[in-house]
Amino acid sequence: MKIGLFLPNWIGDAVMATPALRAIRNRYPEAEVVAILRPYVADVLAGLDLVDRTLHDDPRRRNGPARGRGLIRQLRAERFDLAVLFPNSFRSALVARLAGAKRRVGLARDGRGWLLTDRISGQPKSTPHPVIDEYLRIAEHLGCTECTRSMELAVLPEDERQLDRFRARHGERFRGRGVVSLNPGGAFGAAKHWPTQSFAGLARRIAVEQDKTVLVLCGPAERDKARLIASLADHPHVLSLADEQLSIGLTKAAVKSAELLVTTDSGPRHFAPPLGVPVITLFGPTHMAWSETYYDRAVHLQHEVDCGPCQQRVCPPGHHRCMRDLTVDRVYQAVVRMLNSRRVTRAAS
Repeated sequence: MKIGLFLPNWIGDAVMATPALRAIRNRYPEAEVVAILRPYVADVLAGLDLVDRTLHDDPRRRNGPARGRGLIRQLRAERFDLAVLFPNSFRSALVARLAGAKRRVGLARDGRGWLLTDRISGQPKSTPHPVIDEYLRIAEHLGCTECTRSMELAVLPEDERQLDRFRARHGERFRGRGVVSLNPGGAFGAAKHWPTQSFAGLARRIAVEQDKTVLVLCGPAERDKARLIASLADHPHVLSLADEQLSIGLTKAAVKSAELLVTTDSGPRHFAPPLGVPVITLFGPTHMAWSETYYDRAVHLQHEVDCGPCQQRVCPPGHHRCMRDLTVDRVYQAVVRMLNSRRVTRAAS
């Protein structure tokens, strides 16, 4: 049997899909499992044994086997017995149909039900609900009985070595101090961003009052923001990865090594639960329920406004109060509680 798994396109969603992927792997141990995914999602899942092979689906490329007809030809040659669709898009269902998969399983949304052989009814898109549970419903439809919400992630040795080299170059700024990582970015849009000045103020307070090293994480598009946060914090124990060779693997390694992650509602926040790291997530325009993972060492902070959560990439009124009015002091107090809780837990053990 050959199974094609069409994986989510967002980094965080890919992590939230891992419990369902594990359940499918366990349900069909003899099957060849092939993941169809964006190239960066392959980096997220690197080091796990959830699939046997990957095929890249990259519609942003102008030509080549990873898009359009080239992708369809690749998929048709695979002769999938089963295609499992985690994205809710019409495109994923159409690609699976054109690829000739005998059985096509997914949520019947956005007018794509006629393209599926197994139509799973889902909650209305207007009702916020955990995506992780939605993915598990797909697995349960396939007969999976070993379904849990335990997410999985691996950190490759080469990524840990890169982080070790970075720490060695800044030895005195790390020695004898725990690390709190800050993740200020977010591919969704500007509405999810907490102000740079707020991140800088938080970083300085953590360094000064908690005696921690603060490491600002970033993706390639966020280098300038990470540098500015470190600059505005103006403290020797606040530094960033902005000048490193950036990768998803390096971010995973940095999260794994941290005592705590403070992050916007973006993909890397989901690295914390499978790596066992406490996490504080700052929510603005997005509803908490969509990305709930039931992690017992997670704190969600959101400033209530009468216009939110609006789910918009850019603030429609333009004031961005949901994030601007989330104060540094409120976030810092949550940091103190989380660090103190960690100290108590370590002392008890």
